[in-house]
Amino acid sequence: MIPFTAARMLRRMSGMETAVSIALGIGLAAAVGFRVFLPLLIASVAAYTGHLHLDESFSWLGTLTAIVMLSVAALVEVLAYYIPAVDNLLDSITTPLALVAGTVVSAAVIADMPPLIKWSTAIIAGGGVAAITQGVTTLVRAKSTAFTAGLGNPVVSTVEMFAAVVIALLALIAPLAALALVVAVCWLTVRLVRKFLRNAPQRSREQTPTP
Repeated sequence: MIPFTAARMLRRMSGMETAVSIALGIGLAAAVGFRVFLPLLIASVAAYTGHLHLDESFSWLGTLTAIVMLSVAALVEVLAYYIPAVDNLLDSITTPLALVAGTVVSAAVIADMPPLIKWSTAIIAGGGVAAITQGVTTLVRAKSTAFTAGLGNPVVSTVEMFAAVVIALLALIAPLAALALVVAVCWLTVRLVRKFLRNAPQRSREQTPTP
């Protein structure tokens, strides 16, 4: 049996830290899908106060200047989602922004990985998860607009805002738990989309007038 040396222990610790940082990045990216700037602001404050370690290339995210700029952006974004018609317009604008922001925030916290693997993980996992959660919010808001004439949209916006804050904080406190929550949300989303696609032809036939 191979002796358990200090070097092996360090390698295991390094591997665990890498896994936790990936989980942290995916959790923050998922939160970005609900609100682009709010999770970035939370990550910026955490980095500035020493509660979040950033890659050296992204040290700017933990500066006071970044906190001020992200605070203004987050406030404008949150308030804009409560303006009728503007909220639906923002969904089309923030979708590509969420993908980019999810990639950036994932790359900022993923540690101890070669650049190629790091950025591939950030783009596929971080950007992909952000795109999924953003897609869910867009679909829910579109349904709310159709069925409530937009009256239910403020409720949707409030839920999204709280989801962004809760998931971002959970990612900082318990990254693996946040990752499990994100996986569950993605799994549920896939099931709902598949169910919707299966039922769409039937609804179309029912709505077609009989000659």
